[in-house]
Amino acid sequence: MYIIIAILAFGFLIAIHELGHFMAAKAFQVKVLEFSIGMGPRLLKKQGKETLYSLRALPIGGSCMMEGEDAETDDARSFTAQARWKRFIILFAGAFMNFVAGALIVLVLVSQFSGFVGNTVTALADGFPSDGQSSLMTGDKILSVNGEKIYYSRDFSMFMSLAGGKPVDLVVLRNGEKTTLDNYTLEPRDYDGNGVKRYGLTFNKIDATVGEKLKYSGYTTLNFVRLTRVSLSMLFSGSAGLKDLSGPVGIVSAINQVGQDPTSTTAEKLMNVANFCAFIAVTLAVMNLLPLPALDGGRIFFMAVTFIIERISRRHIDPKYEGYVHAAGFVLLLGLMAVVMFNDIVKLFNG
Repeated sequence: MYIIIAILAFGFLIAIHELGHFMAAKAFQVKVLEFSIGMGPRLLKKQGKETLYSLRALPIGGSCMMEGEDAETDDARSFTAQARWKRFIILFAGAFMNFVAGALIVLVLVSQFSGFVGNTVTALADGFPSDGQSSLMTGDKILSVNGEKIYYSRDFSMFMSLAGGKPVDLVVLRNGEKTTLDNYTLEPRDYDGNGVKRYGLTFNKIDATVGEKLKYSGYTTLNFVRLTRVSLSMLFSGSAGLKDLSGPVGIVSAINQVGQDPTSTTAEKLMNVANFCAFIAVTLAVMNLLPLPALDGGRIFFMAVTFIIERISRRHIDPKYEGYVHAAGFVLLLGLMAVVMFNDIVKLFNG
């Protein structure tokens, strides 16, 4: 059941992205040749007055094919014939729709919460390794871990975990003043004798008022952006590799694993799946805006570059050259997707 939910969820995120492009294009009277969900052979198709609507076999992408998208044409309703600000909105609309979808999912989930856990230490566990002023103390408000801002207790746990047990630099608010704890070491321990390891800190509780729910929802959505940035930083720094990337197969598998958690109720499983889908939606928004060929961000980047070049040289640049770059980028992107999918399948069978 959760595999089906995962496939439907992934398809929905693709559809909502392409719908953003489609709606913006239609709003500006741009001719849309085909609106498709998925890639590969067409399974279903319906010809509209102007646009061909299709469902394709592989749920790993989609497209909103516009007239003159990568080449000049005499059609006044072509994509390239539009003003740059219109083209920007059309390109940006897909990522915007993904971001909004993720934010709305988060808001619905957070509306069910009865409270939140903040970032102020209210108690230390018995046996906590405290060294007075040079250590964490009751009343400390943790502001950052290794430069990453901390807003709620889960941020602290996440960035401490990412540190992998290595010393971290903490900034805390103590008695109204900022205090820095450099090279601070804190490892999770079994303080309660039940086999569960934790950092030995108890944080303040926050009542779930309407204002706090809106604040927490907005923060969570923006935190998904931060997590994507941190993940990309790990990839470029070498602390994460190609084997750590996941594509549609890996995402579906991960959603299925979340749904199969034996310690959660059905309602909790569905909420966890929804939260994961919200994260994927925001991640798709960020990734699509990266300035890479074949992605929306790449097209926006090239649009800005050609604008600058044309202003300086006062010569018009034929869109076909940009089309060549995006075509090459698309081939490379397909190759990367193939490698990632292969890794996902190997991990799936290796358990």
